[in-house]
Amino acid sequence: MSLDVVTEGLGRALPIVAFLLAITAVAELSDRAGVFDVIGHWIARHGRHRMWLLWLLFWAFAVTCTIFLSLDTTAVLLTPVALSVANQIGVPPRPFALTTLWIANTGSLLLPVSNLTNLLALQRLEALGVDHTAYVRLAFAPAIVSIAITLGVIALLHWRDLGTRYAVDPPADPHDPTLFRCAALVCLIIGPAFAAGLPPWAVAAAAALVLTVATAWRAPHHLKHLNLPWLMALAFAALTIVVAAAHDAGLLNPLLNLAGTGTTTPDLLRVAGTSALTSNAVNNLPAYLALEPAAAGDRLRLMAVLIGTNAGPLVTPWASLATLLWMQRCRAAGVRWSLWRLALGGLVCGSLAVLGSTLAVTLPLLGAR
Repeated sequence: MSLDVVTEGLGRALPIVAFLLAITAVAELSDRAGVFDVIGHWIARHGRHRMWLLWLLFWAFAVTCTIFLSLDTTAVLLTPVALSVANQIGVPPRPFALTTLWIANTGSLLLPVSNLTNLLALQRLEALGVDHTAYVRLAFAPAIVSIAITLGVIALLHWRDLGTRYAVDPPADPHDPTLFRCAALVCLIIGPAFAAGLPPWAVAAAAALVLTVATAWRAPHHLKHLNLPWLMALAFAALTIVVAAAHDAGLLNPLLNLAGTGTTTPDLLRVAGTSALTSNAVNNLPAYLALEPAAAGDRLRLMAVLIGTNAGPLVTPWASLATLLWMQRCRAAGVRWSLWRLALGGLVCGSLAVLGSTLAVTLPLLGAR
């Protein structure tokens, strides 16, 4: 392994690691300030005792959370809120739990901050002259299609549950009002800041600093035992270097050959499908790093790789970290899933999302040519 490979890998990984740690701190402190709990109970009260309206409001919140605070925030922090609220009002928890899982993945295309793979792709796109705004334009159509398909699949799978009503409006837990307002304001501000194209690591770091100071002032006990993903950050940095070294040695050439070349619709479907299959075989982060060179410097092929690694890993539990975190939260709440049924549903949703999103990239009116 050459020094150049290590240097390049660290150069790519460090700003993303900084973002990962900072945005996790923002999400954790916002959760302890009551932001997710209050919004969850607000949704329950404004569902007007109709299960379908409650679910649509929750779906919109899950999409927003995924886009602006990343898929892992949705999987880790929104899942227990959804399960708790569902339990309090006596409705089936599965439509809400499944929404957090699938939206965390399929809803993570629109902004670079929505997924670590997007941040990696933006580094390559910027070298092609595609800035943050151009990335959003490129990702807009496939992101909307992916989210819409997920909504439709969940509605079809759980239409009986969504046709019921609920009778109880759960009370929100008490929270420090000053800290809550501060955390809510920070969450509102960072969304537009990310969308405006400011450096993600800088925005997240500033937000984490503000929330840390506010929490130390109002509720210092909330600063204890923050669950920052140090191990994941270290593993991500190491993985970036290892995959770069594997490419340098030519070990991944068979996989790149499988992904093919070209930018016709079949070509893009081929690279997106290869990315989805590789993600489910190993994990979406190493899958993206392994298949990034298959884009061959073309923005549409790179978006196809992202579609496969973001919307595709819904079949196996290890396909994305978000799925593993989600399963852990469900298990802690006593909600059990059949892995076979979950895999079958994920195969249907993931396949349709990858297919529809990739086709959206190629359509003249919706795509990005």
